[in-house]
Amino acid sequence: MTSRGGGTPWRALTALTAIIAAVHMMLLSASPGVVRIEDPLRNTPLVMRRIEASPPLAPPPVATAVPQPQHVEPAPRKPAENAAPDTAAAPAAVSPMRAPSAVPPHIATPAPREPSAAAAAPPVAPAPSFTIPGSMRLHYKVLAHSRGSDVQAQAELLWRHDGRRYEARMEVALPLLTPRVQRSTGFITPEGLAPTRFSDKSRSEEATHFERGPSRIVFSSNRPPADLLPGAQDRLSVLLQLGALIAGEPARFIAGTHIPIQTAGTRDAEVWQFTVQGEEDLQLPGGNLRAIKLFRLARHDYDQAVELWLAPGMDYAPVRLRLTQANADWLDQQWSGTDR
Repeated sequence: MTSRGGGTPWRALTALTAIIAAVHMMLLSASPGVVRIEDPLRNTPLVMRRIEASPPLAPPPVATAVPQPQHVEPAPRKPAENAAPDTAAAPAAVSPMRAPSAVPPHIATPAPREPSAAAAAPPVAPAPSFTIPGSMRLHYKVLAHSRGSDVQAQAELLWRHDGRRYEARMEVALPLLTPRVQRSTGFITPEGLAPTRFSDKSRSEEATHFERGPSRIVFSSNRPPADLLPGAQDRLSVLLQLGALIAGEPARFIAGTHIPIQTAGTRDAEVWQFTVQGEEDLQLPGGNLRAIKLFRLARHDYDQAVELWLAPGMDYAPVRLRLTQANADWLDQQWSGTDR
């Protein structure tokens, strides 16, 4: 077939038909990858049958079993009587349809189980908090009774730290005697003071080392080492540790509260138990103060009783310290002034 107006000649149509046939032949003889694409198309009728087999609009079985709200018959037409039967009838109509173990959606997990689980767990004591006082120098007037004689002296407590390391130094100057100096150095940690070395010097010096690695306390006097317990202190740092502990949460330390702390000297390390005895008004050389008194009872012969007063108005600094020996000798150290 030809066209007078310049239509496509029959030879061109024949060539175009041949090209299309060649393309179809190429597709039929294509690589396996093309064959894999045809396979899902053959499975399409199977998928359609599965979808048609289950009615898409059918309600769930549970929904068909539960009566609709419209099925509940209202009470007589009186307005006052209508409201009460409606609210009472709805739960009565629905609740019998629930399984015995089902929990209504507005009710949480049964309350009795939670208290019983909490009661079975052991109580966890809150971690103590500490408030470390700023650097200061405290001055004291010392009264002592020894061997039937009364003695007066002066003492000084130097306390300083940089927020990481601390130093405490106590010097007691007795007349006609070499001053006695105690010194404690260590770190400030979340558990309060962590001493590393304590020394006591009069004519000669003895020292105690707190070795954190092997957890032991070593004495320069060749005494056997002692186990290092958590929160251990020396005989000087314990005065400041107690103040920092009570300052951290004063409400916890009411009268009768016991505070056990391992306390090391230069020859031994024992657990000292301090008991809070309450607040007292003190008349001291430096002025009148209200302070919290703690007491440590002597545990055995040749031990000493310790009475300590901490002043809340002075960052719980030790404002009075009284030591009583087994032979009735005593030393009373009373605050007389402060240098910041």
